[in-house]
Amino acid sequence: GCNPLAETGRSKLQNQRAVLNQQILRAVRMRAGAENLLRATTNNKVREQVLLELSFVNSDLQILKEELEGLNISVEVYQNAEETFSIPLVPLGLKETKDVDFTLPLKDFILEHYSQDSSEYEDEIADLMDLRQACRTPSRDEAGIEMLISYFLQLGYVENRFFPPTRHIGVLFTWYDSFTGVPVCQQNLLLEKASVLFNIGALYTQIGTRCNRQTQAGLENAVDAFQKAAGVLSYLKETFTHTPSYDMSPAMLSVLVKMMLAQARECVFEQIGLSGIRNEFFTLVKMTQEVAKVGEVYVLVNTAMNQEPVKENIPYSWSKLAQIKSDHYKALAHYFIATILCDHELKPGDDEDEQEKALSQLYDHVPEGLMVLAVLKDKVQRKQLGKAHLRKAIVYHEEALRVCGLCKKLRNIEVLQEVLTAAHKRSLLKYAQQETEDDFLSLIQAPNILSKTEHKIEAIAPQFSKVKVKDFFHKLGPLTVFSAKQRWTAPRTICLHHEAGELGFSLKGGSPVQVYCLDPVCSAASAGLKEGDYIVSVGGMDCKWLGVNEVLEKLRSVGKQPIELEVISCQDTAASLHSKSATYSMGMQKTYSLICLAMDEDKIDQTKKTPLKLPFLSWGTKNRQKAASTLCLPSAVAGSSQIKKKLSPFTLLNTESSLY
Repeated sequence: GCNPLAETGRSKLQNQRAVLNQQILRAVRMRAGAENLLRATTNNKVREQVLLELSFVNSDLQILKEELEGLNISVEVYQNAEETFSIPLVPLGLKETKDVDFTLPLKDFILEHYSQDSSEYEDEIADLMDLRQACRTPSRDEAGIEMLISYFLQLGYVENRFFPPTRHIGVLFTWYDSFTGVPVCQQNLLLEKASVLFNIGALYTQIGTRCNRQTQAGLENAVDAFQKAAGVLSYLKETFTHTPSYDMSPAMLSVLVKMMLAQARECVFEQIGLSGIRNEFFTLVKMTQEVAKVGEVYVLVNTAMNQEPVKENIPYSWSKLAQIKSDHYKALAHYFIATILCDHELKPGDDEDEQEKALSQLYDHVPEGLMVLAVLKDKVQRKQLGKAHLRKAIVYHEEALRVCGLCKKLRNIEVLQEVLTAAHKRSLLKYAQQETEDDFLSLIQAPNILSKTEHKIEAIAPQFSKVKVKDFFHKLGPLTVFSAKQRWTAPRTICLHHEAGELGFSLKGGSPVQVYCLDPVCSAASAGLKEGDYIVSVGGMDCKWLGVNEVLEKLRSVGKQPIELEVISCQDTAASLHSKSATYSMGMQKTYSLICLAMDEDKIDQTKKTPLKLPFLSWGTKNRQKAASTLCLPSAVAGSSQIKKKLSPFTLLNTESSLY
């Protein structure tokens, strides 16, 4: 990873984000305590003081939220350093996390579960922690992506090795919401994996915004990066469906995927016009359809950003930027078609049928009283329809400038103001060049433009298999056998004596090898060897990764001398305990998500009518009186109705609520 102390623009933003997260955490804790005191006290004077304190805390939280939104719209830092004249693209900030110490939990688990000397794995645990620490400051290139993917894949090994489905091992993961700064704490490794995936997608967006959009190669790389970002975020949405963090909720991820694909579409349009747009009929028709497509996808993005529950948490400036881009690109579409009508009169050598067909494809309907071929042939009608398109383009340009002026964050982005102003002036100049004597007589309204594209933009699924990762805890043995799901006896030492060159048993399987066809009267059986035992050591040499032939070779190599084997036996794992994982999120103390609930079906009375299992547990009035701590897991009340209420991470949930 990058040097965490390096003073780059991006590192400064991430440091500011970390500081804001801590300030939000303190403010939310103060508000939670004040609200608890408000519910508990009956003294009017105390209640007045608490209400006054709550008003200060809530205003402080609102200010902190606005500061965090300012970091999310600080797009200039992530853009390419070259001088550009393009509307900035929006990257995602990396999620912040707290340090995690794996040492004691993993060493204890190795000793208790695998019955091995945990001191032999100190280097492997240190490597895992170093990799996690490096992932907090990844470099903004393919090496940073590869490092994050390698940690994500490594977590798959760690999950299978050390996280049994029936209990927790005491590792607490804390990640901060990218948009609200609210922390989420959980002992489930799925939170860690989901957050790393989010950061992979976020890093792809930062790579995309960093590309040089003044070159063909740079725009191709930007399109590829945004498509990969959309693929990672889409994979996150489909794989981790009950994430307790707002920025990783299905609704929010759907919006982010749309936004990344829209930015990829925007780069494709810039790529088409990079070498210049020729003032030629069919070239302008193609550009009109392409730019109309960009405006169309940004309309969808803006609509999605203003839907519940995303509207409350998406940065306000993001939704306004999407609205500005939709208006800007729709204005460009009307400008291009106006140029077609005003600058290109039908000449004797032109193909009338082709031009009529091309122009007809641009409209969903033609204004009443007009025919496409007649418009092409009649100079007056061409001018009138062209000016109608210019008027509509000017209206869209003015709306984009108005919205930009209303948003404080966007108003301070100079290049955005310059691009919008230049496009507006160009349309005004084009309109001024046309004859004006018929303005009061013209009642033609410019029709809507149909979008069309020859370039397919879709999310690119992540290719995790391209990154090769070696299991840090390879020494524990093959993962198919030595995993947290399996229970083993402690290794037993068997002193093996050859009897007339015979072992008294056969071996099968891959690695490790397994004992079968054991002769019950042989010396090995008398020494304690059992059918189905796994051989993990021969003569003090580890053989967990050896096959049948290699183990037999070791046994034959000692001749008639006795040799010691270490074997283990698989224990019955059928009996499972209830596994409940409660999500504790500061500011949402009474909201819990049921991540895993393994029910022992044998203990359920099938004659009783069992209530439906809810995907999320709710905290109700009855449960509030029973609980002694905000960290205890309440039981679902059968038959209780859930009250649907609009949620905000800065709103304490006092009623029964569910999170996504």
